[in-house]
Amino acid sequence: MDAKAEISDSVGMIAQPYRLYVERTDAAKNMARYYVLEISGTLFGEACLTRSWGRIGKRGQSKMHLFAREEEAVDLFLDIMRQKRARGYRPSPMRSAR
Repeated sequence: MDAKAEISDSVGMIAQPYRLYVERTDAAKNMARYYVLEISGTLFGEACLTRSWGRIGKRGQSKMHLFAREEEAVDLFLDIMRQKRARGYRPSPMRSAR
């Protein structure tokens, strides 16, 4: 009962923080959109890519993707980032989505 299990701090930890907030605005089209990508670790050692999007100032929607390896999450993160850049999304100061 007194046996101590070794816990490694590196297991299930993300090597570095990944977070991106981009916006796409066009007053002529009444367009004001945001998109957020973030990679975090789960309690089970998986990598979780969370995507959130919607109209600036509104709660919007979100979707989570779970991966066994951080590299897989980073690949999807970079792929989505490229797609959003091609559609006209640009980095902007962080705003809190309601």
